Amino acid sequence: MKRALISVYKKEGIVEFAKALADLGWEIISTGGTAKALKAEGLNVIEIDEITNFPEILDGRVKTLNPYIHGGLLYKRDDQTHVKTIKDLKIGSIDMVVNNLYPFEDTIKNESSTHEDIIENIDIGGPSMIRAAAKNYKFVTVIVDPVDYDKVLEELNVNGEVSYNTKEYLACKVFNYTAYYDAIIAEYFNKLTNVKFPEMLTIPLNRGQELRYGENPHQEATLYKEVFEVPGSITSGKKLHGKQLSFNNYNDGNGALDILKEFDEPTVVAVKHTNPCGIGSGSSLFEAYTKAYECDTESIFGGIIAANREIDLDVAEMINSIFLELVMAPSFTEKALEILTKKKNIRLIQIPDINKNDYKNVDYKKVLGGLLIQDRNGILLNDEIQVVTNKKPTEKEMEDLMFAWKAAKNIKSNGIVIAKDKATIGIGLGEVNRFWAAESAINRSGDKIKGSVAASDGYFPFGDSVEAMAKAGVTAVIQPGGSIKDPEVIAEADKQGIAMVFTGIRHFKH
Repeated sequence: MKRALISVYKKEGIVEFAKALADLGWEIISTGGTAKALKAEGLNVIEIDEITNFPEILDGRVKTLNPYIHGGLLYKRDDQTHVKTIKDLKIGSIDMVVNNLYPFEDTIKNESSTHEDIIENIDIGGPSMIRAAAKNYKFVTVIVDPVDYDKVLEELNVNGEVSYNTKEYLACKVFNYTAYYDAIIAEYFNKLTNVKFPEMLTIPLNRGQELRYGENPHQEATLYKEVFEVPGSITSGKKLHGKQLSFNNYNDGNGALDILKEFDEPTVVAVKHTNPCGIGSGSSLFEAYTKAYECDTESIFGGIIAANREIDLDVAEMINSIFLELVMAPSFTEKALEILTKKKNIRLIQIPDINKNDYKNVDYKKVLGGLLIQDRNGILLNDEIQVVTNKKPTEKEMEDLMFAWKAAKNIKSNGIVIAKDKATIGIGLGEVNRFWAAESAINRSGDKIKGSVAASDGYFPFGDSVEAMAKAGVTAVIQPGGSIKDPEVIAEADKQGIAMVFTGIRHFKH
């Protein structure tokens, strides 16, 4: 007679599954609460201590950690030495394990949980048992997900046994499950002991959803989400309208939010391919949107918008006048939704805590063969800024310089931002040469450049960029400083009669 050991924390569908096994002639072994639940439904259940000849002890900490369990799971049915050992020791075969683990993840998410509660919800026997069954999957079926009950029963009913391929698939699920489970435990202890970069790293992630495709149609893609929801992120947002977000929507949306979080006053960020094509701040969101839009009225087409204030009717009408893929905001008025939801292809995401920016997590960047990890760039300035030229920036120039500096922090390096009246008017980014970045920003600024300011994410290696911007109409520049050519660059600024400010911190973004 085939025997199944059933011990589950999540009891969804388990009674029906166990009854179906019993009807097929399987013998049921069970533990604790699961045994009680099955017996209450009239099932004949063998208690675990009848198998182990040993009682559950230590408040249930030890119940399945026993050779009568693991021997029955791990012996090779086609190895006569194994078979003889099992027979001589009178160990019964266990041909199926149905188990899911203590709710460690739910426990750490519960704010009322104590450290003792969390420790007690680290499952020991369960992982050992399902790993043993998964290791011996050639002979043992192991189920950790209720969604697989029907598939297993179907094969048992049709073929009298579970196919090798299905058992292999179920074993694969086990090792992913236990790896994820242990990764959450490891993450908890890393935080508890303030270990930022452990010697061995595991990152627990849940599959959020499959995406239509990746950056290009020939690339498959899936979204994975962190164990704890990250407030103010695109993955935590609520979709109010539109198609499911794509790979590029998520990637571009994340880039837009990174920029938006730098600004406190009403601000709109327009992004295309993770780079801003316009950033504007104003006394109202309408003013901010207008500024962002006017920076580049062509590139914004088909892009995305992130706003840090509620989208009202006036802003919605502006948005509705062009094609946008995605709009993110803390909220939308009813009239704004009436306007925007008329377009079926636009996606509207509500992120109530969109302004949150006090994150303490790290950033990851995948490279072939490895993973780069660094602190999130949450600093704008280290110390007080230093005016290094004879000419001092005016109050208005300084206001625009700080706006430009926030923008420059979040564009691809090498990057130059030219801004005026808290609006980007020319952005040069992603260049291998800083002078080329300056040229791009100047050219894109057009006639608006007169009386503007500029920010550079890194220092100027030569004075040529400063000369070109000053001659075009830039009146003040902010940059990190720190080059051996700083004296030459400062001298050029003085020669051109413009103000220059050093921040003492750079903001490369690759």
